[in-house]
Amino acid sequence: MSNSSVSLADRAAGAVIGAFIGDALGLGPHWYYDLDEMRGDFGPWISGYTDPKPGRYHAGMKAGQLSQAGIILEMMLRSVVERGGYDEGDFCRRMDEELFPLLDGTPMNGPGGYTSQSIRHAWKRRVKEGAPWGQLASHADTTEAAERALVLGVRYACNPRRVAEAVSANCLLTQGDEAIVAMTTAYCCVLGQLVAGERLDAQLSDKLMGLVKSGELPFHAVTSDRLGAPAAGAEKSRAGTFASPDALLTASFMA
Repeated sequence: MSNSSVSLADRAAGAVIGAFIGDALGLGPHWYYDLDEMRGDFGPWISGYTDPKPGRYHAGMKAGQLSQAGIILEMMLRSVVERGGYDEGDFCRRMDEELFPLLDGTPMNGPGGYTSQSIRHAWKRRVKEGAPWGQLASHADTTEAAERALVLGVRYACNPRRVAEAVSANCLLTQGDEAIVAMTTAYCCVLGQLVAGERLDAQLSDKLMGLVKSGELPFHAVTSDRLGAPAAGAEKSRAGTFASPDALLTASFMA
């Protein structure tokens, strides 16, 4: 079945439900760095939800439950549905009221059985130090923001500029590294294009670069058409843009 033959609503629902399924599937075998050890615990192939093993990440959780990333994803989804779009104040209120009271700042604790680095840092700044939202970000090189902001890539799939604006703003609540913010934004821009009906193929990145050139996506690029050498002359300002569009190229490289 081609991507174009599936409705926008079905692609949107599939992206979100797929994220929840992926999170729950990963709960048991999460963060094994030794494949022989993982296969010893789960066999040669994992085809369903599994209980985490005692003493490992998410220990005590049950097969099919969500990790904390999935719980925050659900929090973001409920906020977007109830508010009709991204409402930063509402999302932050939910974090304050629904998540932070259940954390203690340690890794192996909290909803989902594990709290990631950027969320631990945000909890410390917000709860222990009383910092306002907007001053909680850390330089953790982790994917927590992409895991929740994918909802925004789906919600604004037909408006690439809005995807970039909403995703980067939400990412900056917990992530302060510009490269992480750029990659999180790029990931959601790619997702938005797929939900809007584009295919994951060798041409997708050319379409994304076209959006960069037209000013729809805030990435700085100096190349000419088809990533050729820069044209002669002065380089335009990169104020308000990410340093490089390289993350947008990854999708087509993989395809």
